[in-house]
Amino acid sequence: MGKLEIIDMALQLKAAERYEVVEKIMQSLDKADAEIDSIWAEESLHRARACDAGRMKTLSFEEVFGGK
Repeated sequence: MGKLEIIDMALQLKAAERYEVVEKIMQSLDKADAEIDSIWAEESLHRARACDAGRMKTLSFEEVFGGK
């Protein structure tokens, strides 16, 4: 069975059933990747150190969200 046949079958389901199928598919895609997590952890540490050392331009809350 090809993907187009699967899509056609899914479209024949009731809305709640389609939602359940979509939810299961999304859960299958949302898996942690240790290598990517490690790269992001290193990058966040690099950014935090740059910020602490004054090498990174930052914005205040007011600049970002507009002070009242």
